[in-house]
Amino acid sequence: MQTDYTQLTPDTVINSVESLGYWSDSRILALNSYENRVYQIGIEQELALTKVDANDDLNARSGVASSTKPAPLIAKFYRPNRWSDEQIIEEHQFTQQLFDLDIPVVPPLQFEERTLLNYGGYRFSLYPRCGGHAPELDNSDHLQIIGRFIGRIHGVSRNQPFKHRPCVNIQSYAIDSRDFLLDNNFIPKDLIPAYETITRDLIDHIGTVFSTTPYQIVGLHGDCHPGNILWRDDRAHFVDFDDACNGPAIQDLWMLLSGNYSQRSLQIANILEGYTDFCDFDPVELNLIEPLRSMRLLHYAAWLARRWEDLAFPHNFPWFNSERYWAEHILSLREQQAVLNEPVIKWL
Repeated sequence: MQTDYTQLTPDTVINSVESLGYWSDSRILALNSYENRVYQIGIEQELALTKVDANDDLNARSGVASSTKPAPLIAKFYRPNRWSDEQIIEEHQFTQQLFDLDIPVVPPLQFEERTLLNYGGYRFSLYPRCGGHAPELDNSDHLQIIGRFIGRIHGVSRNQPFKHRPCVNIQSYAIDSRDFLLDNNFIPKDLIPAYETITRDLIDHIGTVFSTTPYQIVGLHGDCHPGNILWRDDRAHFVDFDDACNGPAIQDLWMLLSGNYSQRSLQIANILEGYTDFCDFDPVELNLIEPLRSMRLLHYAAWLARRWEDLAFPHNFPWFNSERYWAEHILSLREQQAVLNEPVIKWL
């Protein structure tokens, strides 16, 4: 198996798709993905019907018009050494289960019942292209519809959490992130005392909230921000389950909130109005929103640091790892500490 992306050339990408019975038109477009490598591949012709029929109606369901020339495919090449085969396959099986229940997600195509494929030492999967635009998060109807589908997703997963995927927890998202940055000398020396103090206080606060807030573990999308929701035909289509994990239900809801206290309260009320049509929700989980946001801030900085040797990261995040970045990051953490002490938003 490959250990990095250095051998993932355009020829390798095209050849991997053609190995499954497609004839590419040689058009390849790199899509906006950094953790994995994702490409849109133009298809001239299907040389053999290698995929199973289970997904053949996806275009019909998603409103994509048929044409003589096949639609492009999306090829996703998984970052080496990140997920095990069992973790990837479990994600694939989950999205297929949701799709079979008419929940608008995009599962990978199957080839002789396999969704996790290999070419040139790289693991990859193929998806039909699914278009759409961002949802209108100031539209109460959109929020209720999104809430209904997240409620349906959690209605499936709450009784069968993932066996192989990770869990949202303080250790991996916050403590390990802080330790990685300090142990690998990312923080400028003159900022280390401030960083150590603010992260210690944040983690103590987060730990207190989690230890006093009961919640049920459910299987999550894991990264349910607006960029992973495509709006089309009055439906919210959920894409990119790459970060699927176990955790509290609110993890799939809080990233849809923005604005001031009143705006966020109204937004969560609209989301939960739809969500609770299909799945119960305990309002006590609202206490976890700002701790989860704090954990994401810590985890994101460490994610960039962990990937810094991947040349795509310095190229696409040139502002990272400068003294100015770390000073602003510490300021953001201090502001977040203040937010943690503010009243929790209410379910109106």
